Amino acid sequence: MSDEQPAVLTERRDGVLVITINRPEVRNAVNAAVASGIAAALDELDADDGLALGVLTGAGGFFCAGMDLGAFVKGESPWFGDRGFAGIAQRGARKPLIAAIEGFAVAGGFEIALACDLVVAAEGAKLGIPEAKRSLVAAGGALLQLPKRMPYHVVMELALTGDPMPAERFHEFGVVNRIAPKGEVLNAALELAATIVKNGPLALAASKEIVQRQFDWSSEEMWEKQGAISGPVFASEDAKEGASAFKEKRDPVWQGK
Repeated sequence: MSDEQPAVLTERRDGVLVITINRPEVRNAVNAAVASGIAAALDELDADDGLALGVLTGAGGFFCAGMDLGAFVKGESPWFGDRGFAGIAQRGARKPLIAAIEGFAVAGGFEIALACDLVVAAEGAKLGIPEAKRSLVAAGGALLQLPKRMPYHVVMELALTGDPMPAERFHEFGVVNRIAPKGEVLNAALELAATIVKNGPLALAASKEIVQRQFDWSSEEMWEKQGAISGPVFASEDAKEGASAFKEKRDPVWQGK
């Protein structure tokens, strides 16, 4: 893409990495360049101690239309390494991610949003998994993640009809955290990010890991597993700093260690 804009753009804003899928001419459909670009952005996010979380959005007034079917027919893969579809579906970031959805997030685009930890969507935005309409399967995570977050029969309706639902409906089920006015989703996501970025980065990453992994833990092992993740946070310099800042009535200065 030497004569074109990168398929994925990144911008740093006060400890937040804004990741933008940048193929508006094809409604930000996922091809190999998008998958590798998102994967590289997540690597950047996790490797930089100056970044606490990421916001993932799309250019052109919409989030993502899913897999680039034209590229797929030509044999191009939208999967990237062990991160899976779109460079995120199977292994996301270690740090928190917010999806900021304008317009629509359908098919693999919705699965990208589901791989994030928080979702902010515009009023009337359409979300869904229409793969069955093309004799495809929503194999990028939707059929695995949605049954954990929504009632069985609603998930079945989404999967079997392929029809989208408005963001407001997903907000009722808790899949969407916040609804924002059209055109204001990125700002709303950044406002949410600004609240999160004030907190200890070690605590953020550990909390995310515990919430994600606890589904696989038995009742006999869950406290031990949680302790293995949370213990180093309690013993960290940041934990001492957080307690000291509270006592001294000042803002903490995090070191990430």
